[in-house]
Amino acid sequence: MGLGAVILAGGASRRMGLDKAVLAWNGRRAVDRVADLARACGAGRVVVAGRDLGHPFVLDPIEGPVGGILAGLEALARQGCDRALVLAVDAPTLRVEDVAPLLAAPAPAPGALYEGLNLPMAIALASQPAGAQGGWPVRRLAEEAGLARLACPPDARRRVRGANTPEERAALLEELLAFEGDPPG
Repeated sequence: MGLGAVILAGGASRRMGLDKAVLAWNGRRAVDRVADLARACGAGRVVVAGRDLGHPFVLDPIEGPVGGILAGLEALARQGCDRALVLAVDAPTLRVEDVAPLLAAPAPAPGALYEGLNLPMAIALASQPAGAQGGWPVRRLAEEAGLARLACPPDARRRVRGANTPEERAALLEELLAFEGDPPG
C-alpha cells in the first residue's frame, strides 16, 4: 500500500490548558488539519493514536509518544502500509513542503526526522526496532531505527515545533491567517 500516517493525540494538553486536538485553527480542528496534511503528503491510511476523534484510531496503551507511535505503526502494518509519517496533533499549521524532506530521506536511511526535534518523523515500518518499548524516548526509537537527522528548514521550524502553549498557538495562528486568510463564512 505504501505510505500511512499516525497522528499522536493522546497527550493531556496540560501546558495549553485546552484539548489541543480539537482546538480550532482557522475554522478547523487541529486533528482534521493534520489528517488532511497527511493525505496531501500521500498517506493512503491515517490513524489517530490516543482516542476517537472522528478518524480511524488506536488506543495508546502506554503513556508517552512512543507507545502511540508503536500502536499506530502496528495498525498501519495490518492495513498493508510499509512506511509511515508520524505527526503531532499540536502541529496543525505544517505544510507539505515542511514534511517533504523527511519523506525523501536519502538512502540508506529508513526514514528521517529533523535535528533536535522528535516529530514529524518518516519511518519505514520494517526499521522499527524489534525490542521497542512504549516507554522509550522518541530519540531512542529514532536512533535504533537508524533514522537520518536532517536540518530543519529555518522558515518551517516554528510550524514543525507546533503549539504547546497559548503563546505558541497565538504566534502560529497569526502566521496561518497571513498564509491562508480568514476562514470562509
